[in-house]
Amino acid sequence: MLDLARKRIVLGLTGGIACYKIAELVRRMTEQGATVDVVMTEAATHFITPVTMQALSGRPVFVDAWDARVPNNMAHIDLTRGADAVLIAPASADFMAKLAHGMADDLLSTLCLARACPLLVAPAMNREMWANPATQRNVEQLRADGVSVLGPSAGEQACGETGDGRMLEAHELLTDLIAFFQPKLLAGRHVLLTAGPTSEPVDPVRVLSNRSSGKTGYALARAAREAGARVTLITGATFLPVPRGVTALPVTTARQMHDAVMASVGDADIFIAVAAVADWRVKNVSTQKLKKTSEGGGAPLMEFEPNPDILAEVAKLDNGPWCVGFAAETEKLAEHAEAKRARKGIPLLVGNLAHKVMDADTTELVLFDAQGAHPLPAGDKLDAARRLIAEIAARMPA
Repeated sequence: MLDLARKRIVLGLTGGIACYKIAELVRRMTEQGATVDVVMTEAATHFITPVTMQALSGRPVFVDAWDARVPNNMAHIDLTRGADAVLIAPASADFMAKLAHGMADDLLSTLCLARACPLLVAPAMNREMWANPATQRNVEQLRADGVSVLGPSAGEQACGETGDGRMLEAHELLTDLIAFFQPKLLAGRHVLLTAGPTSEPVDPVRVLSNRSSGKTGYALARAAREAGARVTLITGATFLPVPRGVTALPVTTARQMHDAVMASVGDADIFIAVAAVADWRVKNVSTQKLKKTSEGGGAPLMEFEPNPDILAEVAKLDNGPWCVGFAAETEKLAEHAEAKRARKGIPLLVGNLAHKVMDADTTELVLFDAQGAHPLPAGDKLDAARRLIAEIAARMPA
C-alpha cells in the first residue's frame, strides 16, 4: 500500500540547517509513491546541494525564477499546475513572513503566490525567532489563509539551545503529509479508544495476560486522527510507538483501563473498544513471589473474580458515545459476534478470527450491525482501519 501513490508534491526548501533532514524525507516520499519536484531558495543551496536533491527525487531541481528549461519561462506558474500540494520544509521565519504578506521575490515565494493547490509549511528556526511576536502573528495569518502548519517540535537546536522551533523529523513530516490527504470524516469528533492487552497480577512478578499486539487498535487510532478526530488511546502494554497526534494513557490491569475510560468518556463522541480485556482477575493475589517445591510441584490454587465490563458500562451511559465493540473468536464467528453485539447493546461490532490475525500485520474484519454481517476486504491493518473509520463515520448519527 503506497499512501502517496499518484500524488505530485512540490517540495520547497528555504535556508536552514534542517535542510539535511529533507534528504530523508524525499526518499521516504518517493518510497510511498509520490512524484517530488524540488524547488530551492538560493539560501537553501548553502545547506544542501541541488545535485543531492535531484539524485534523491530523480527529477530536475529548480532554483532560478528565470530557468530556461521551462519552455515558456514561467516556472512559477507551471510547477504547481497539476500538483496535489506544495510543502515548504524547512520554512524559515523570513519565508513565512513573505507568505503571510504576499511577497514574491524569488521562484519559491512566487510559485506559492501563484499556486493552484494546498500549501503546507514546516517551520524551522531558533526558539527565540519562533517565539517572536512577529513570527507568531505571521503563523496565525498563514493559518487564517488556509495554510497547514506542521509543527514545530521542541528539542535541541543546531545553535546549542533547546526549545520550540525545531523542525519535525522526516518520518513525522511524512505521517502528517499522508494524513493531510485522508478524508476528514471525523473532523471535530473526539474518539476514545482502547487497545492492547490487559495484565492481571498473580504475585509481584507474574501476570496473566494474552497475546494481543495492539496493532489493530493503534492502526485505528492513527486512522481516526487522520480522519480529523481528536483521539485518546487507553492502552495496555505494547511495543508499538504511539501514533502521531494521539494522546495515549498507559494502563496495566482491566480495572485501571475501566477507570481511565470512565474518566475520559464524558466528552467522547465515539468509543471503540479494541483492547483484549481480561474477563477475570486473580482474587487471591500473593504478596510474595510464589515458589515451587524442589519436586516441581506445589502449583498455587488461584481464585478468580470478574473484571468490569467496560464496553457494556459505556454503552449504558445516558448521552454516552456511539459505541463500537470488537470480538476476536476462534470459531463460529457470526454466531458469537452477533450474540455479543446484542448482549452489549451496541450498534456496531467488529469481528475476526483471532488465530488468523494475532500478531500479524494483516487482518480480515467482518462488521455486524442490525442489518446483518458485512465483510470488509482482507488487507493491511492500517488500510482495514481506514475502511472501518469510514464505515463508522457513515453510520454515526449527525
